[in-house]
Amino acid sequence: MNLLLLCTQFALSCALIAIAKHLLHKIRNLPPTPFPSLPILGHFHLLRKPIHRCLSKISDRYGPIVLLHFGYRKVLVISSPELAEECFTKNDVVFANRPRFLAGKIIGSNCTNIVWAPYGDHWRNLRRISALEILSAHRLRTLSAVRSDEVNFLIRRLLKASKMNQTVDMKSAFFEVMMNAVMRMISAKRFYGEEVEDSEEARRFREIQKETLEISLSNNVGEFLPMIRWFDGSEKKLWALKIKRDLFYQNLIDQNRKLQIDTSLSDKTKQNRNLIQVLLSMQETDPAYYTDQFIMGLLQALFIAGTDTSTGTMEWALSLLLNHPQVLKKARTEIDNIVGSGRLIDETDLGGLPYLRSIILETLRMYPITPIITPHESSNDCTVGGYHVPRGTILFVNIWSIQNNPKFWADPRTFNPERFLGVEGGRDGFKFMPFGSGRRGCPGEGFAILMIALVLGSIIQCFDWERNHENLIDMSEGIGFLLSKAQPLQAKCKPRPIMSKILSQV
Repeated sequence: MNLLLLCTQFALSCALIAIAKHLLHKIRNLPPTPFPSLPILGHFHLLRKPIHRCLSKISDRYGPIVLLHFGYRKVLVISSPELAEECFTKNDVVFANRPRFLAGKIIGSNCTNIVWAPYGDHWRNLRRISALEILSAHRLRTLSAVRSDEVNFLIRRLLKASKMNQTVDMKSAFFEVMMNAVMRMISAKRFYGEEVEDSEEARRFREIQKETLEISLSNNVGEFLPMIRWFDGSEKKLWALKIKRDLFYQNLIDQNRKLQIDTSLSDKTKQNRNLIQVLLSMQETDPAYYTDQFIMGLLQALFIAGTDTSTGTMEWALSLLLNHPQVLKKARTEIDNIVGSGRLIDETDLGGLPYLRSIILETLRMYPITPIITPHESSNDCTVGGYHVPRGTILFVNIWSIQNNPKFWADPRTFNPERFLGVEGGRDGFKFMPFGSGRRGCPGEGFAILMIALVLGSIIQCFDWERNHENLIDMSEGIGFLLSKAQPLQAKCKPRPIMSKILSQV
């Protein structure tokens, strides 16, 4: 009897606390929040995977601005373009910080790389270097031969598979071309497929990338409930991964340091330096700031932002084209009319292929690879949508919800590239922002669109594509942080007869 009384008293106490918190929430003019918020857990009981769809359903019920409690952290979920614009314009500086997650502290070297660094002079310098030395139009032009070469490797791989009537794992094929392109820009080395110089070094790199992907797709509840880390071993895994990555990148830096370009080399030769060599030349001018750890941070960020994201978009795009053969035919006709069959498509052609570009933008709208923009955190109290948002609140902008909402897009789940024809820059206010927005928007947008367009344009120009079965391609979504396909794309291709002469020379 006493036990029953104690349980009743405990339940009543919890209910009174929850009601008091709810009333206090309204008095403080905080955004709408689901009731109840459980002790310790907060609103974790509401979450289901995939998270972007779950949060979209919560927003459908409570509105486009919702305040959730995940463990000890407050999370603001935004699901409308108007409120996103308010966050990234009026409150852009306030939301320019990142939350101090465990991944940022360990992998991000105590939140000092460009992904996790707090807003300030250091971050601005990282952003400047990325924009001018890594991802500028001039830098990308100097490395265009690298990207074309990697596309040729892909074409040869597809030709070999077609001769043997093999089904191609397109996720693997796209991943290899992106990873090799980025690695060659960084260190002039290939680690996948043909012509790998150091097989052992390549094996270690592939192992590191596999572990990185597995950890990124794993449960990150420990960021909100630290006691979970005691049981899931996530912190130990992150430290082990950091040690491996640091050793690998340090070896790459040391190799390039030995081959450091002499200052007497011509300007043309200097322009063709890889990224590590560029950063090492900056290290000579200010070794205290441009340390090896600084260089490693930039390399890691480039791999994270420049490989899986573009790979996923290519896979979604080709899947959509295989399910919509009339769109694929229209894209091929555009390429034939503009480029012809006497040569392979080139990066200089891409600006004259608006339909190909519209296919990419429509894919990014329907399947944004980061469906929830990388989290921001408020550095001060602010007001969003007329509500008070406390300092230290994590910001989730659900761009999947915005870009697939019938209020903002006609028939949003219908693949319709024509909707982007004539839309300058692909932007339509804050209804479309697959690369984020504001100060922390992705600086690699230009490189990503360039690589995706070049690869897709090349395989459309060179091959006839078909599904490896009569059924439509399964478009089910995975459950990780990145919006990947649940089932990797398998497809078949045959060389187009009008391209046979050119393909024989690749």
